Amino acid sequence: MKQTFPWSRRQALTVAAALAACTLGGAHAQGAWPGTQPIKLVVPFTAGSGTDIVARLVAEKLGPALGTSVIVDNRPGAGGTLGAAIAAKAPADGYTLLVHSAGHLVNPWIYKGLSYDTLKDFTGVTPMASLPNVLVTSPSHFADVKDLVAKAKAKPGGLNYGSAGNGSATHMNAEVFRLAAGVDAQHVPFRGTPEAMTEVMAGRVDWFFAPMVSALPLIKSGKLKALAVGTAGRSSALPDAPTTVEAGVPGSAYLFWVGLFAPAKTPQPVVERLQAEVAKIMVSPELKERLEKLGAEPFTMPSAQFNKFIADETAKAQQVVKAAAIKVD
Repeated sequence: MKQTFPWSRRQALTVAAALAACTLGGAHAQGAWPGTQPIKLVVPFTAGSGTDIVARLVAEKLGPALGTSVIVDNRPGAGGTLGAAIAAKAPADGYTLLVHSAGHLVNPWIYKGLSYDTLKDFTGVTPMASLPNVLVTSPSHFADVKDLVAKAKAKPGGLNYGSAGNGSATHMNAEVFRLAAGVDAQHVPFRGTPEAMTEVMAGRVDWFFAPMVSALPLIKSGKLKALAVGTAGRSSALPDAPTTVEAGVPGSAYLFWVGLFAPAKTPQPVVERLQAEVAKIMVSPELKERLEKLGAEPFTMPSAQFNKFIADETAKAQQVVKAAAIKVD
């Protein structure tokens, strides 16, 4: 009869250690996120951009809230599509996230051959802040919005408006306004906001929907004139400036926002924890005060609601792109 022999003590210890390692590994996989592993926020724009500023404000508070470090990784290029592609291909484990703007929903309609699907390859965690654009001109150019619209209609195609690039938030805001006002004017895209504002101040560009964070100092110094804000409600940074709707252009409101995204299939408990922590950060008195100085406001919602918002806003973006025939140079 075949005999069996008990394991040696060394064999038993080896097996026990392996089982313990598997148990710990399984526990980590099931619910130990984030542990001590750093979390990376991919920002697809340059340092100092509005999206980057919001990301850094959040990262500063999110790290301590989660008990780990949160790093901002700037990956600019191609209107934010390069950084988005990096985040889309990252493991869906909660350690690589994307901080993008409303432009994320415009890019599918103006960039051909994207390596990712905006709706299928990401899940929305939460919007974080809204950053109003403000309709600016040189101080002596127009009396108000009605004056701008009247002069544009009197001279179809004779006036021009700037943007920080085709498909940018400044461009989308301008097109929503132009289509709602029913005016024909020439679009002049620039490399960025500073170049556009310089040309507006010089009077060579008639108007520009500038990011509040960039335009506010120039408005206060009298170098630019604020005719209206592009949002549905007035901005606390410029309380005396009407909205474009209040100024007589119904249907011209445009919301520019910055939000947090995760790769699709990121575990729902991770998404919910991120949403809860970011929401608390955004409404904290300290961050609200810091945002207000930038002309920005907290803007959060639950993940499920955000994903519905994303789908709706993506469809609206497609309509504007088609109506305005927006193309990438």
